[in-house]
Amino acid sequence: MVGSSAGLACWLLLAITVGQNSLVTGGCSGKCCWGRDLSCYTTDWRMDRSYGTCYCDESCVKTKDCCFDYFTECPARDCVVSDWSHWSGCAKPCQLSVRSRVRHVKQKPSNGGEPCPRLEERAGCKEYRDHRGSRCGRNSDPAFITSVQFGKGRPKRDSYGNPLDPGFCMELKLETRTPPCMAENRPHTLWMRYIAEGFKVCVACEPPASQNRSLCQGDGQDSDKQAVLHWQAAGNPRCYGTWRKIQKMQQCDCPPQHTFVFI
Repeated sequence: MVGSSAGLACWLLLAITVGQNSLVTGGCSGKCCWGRDLSCYTTDWRMDRSYGTCYCDESCVKTKDCCFDYFTECPARDCVVSDWSHWSGCAKPCQLSVRSRVRHVKQKPSNGGEPCPRLEERAGCKEYRDHRGSRCGRNSDPAFITSVQFGKGRPKRDSYGNPLDPGFCMELKLETRTPPCMAENRPHTLWMRYIAEGFKVCVACEPPASQNRSLCQGDGQDSDKQAVLHWQAAGNPRCYGTWRKIQKMQQCDCPPQHTFVFI
């Protein structure tokens, strides 16, 4: 009994000593590592309340072999990104092209924090002057369209500060559209999902898309109501279809999801 009691006392003393050292130094104190790092380990109490080899790398959360103080010593840090930059100009003048905007990482994720979101976004666009400032040539077909949000970023005044012509609106009936329109799930192409067959849509014609005689490329206002007109979505060359003219209006009055702009 004496020997047994002595052994128990020694075990308790050892456990207390180990516990005190763990509380003082911390199993993961100064040992936090990225990813899966098998060299990032120590001997201490584990999170499953057993004592032995435990790890302080990010993957220990998945493998469930972290040291007891991992979340205290190695707190998760989510990715932090900046605000979006302004949209760039179109990559190519005088033709359907793309514009982009970016944001940068201000804090990388660590210790299992939320990963970084997308750092670049692209959207369709078109500009009507070339690199020398000369006005681009025109053709009549098809009509290129994009989200009404694009129109909100267009200038409302000329270089002299004079207000630009507000333009007009064409009301059209969607006849056909290709399946890839519905497959879009990027943030700035979701608007294509609302191009639905049989629906009435409104498309604004405004500067700089409008020409001197108040036309937009492919708007069809000079065509009769039986004419089948062609359109294409800016940002996805596989999203296109046909529509028929209903009427020309001073302002668009369709629901926002069914209102677009000539580009």
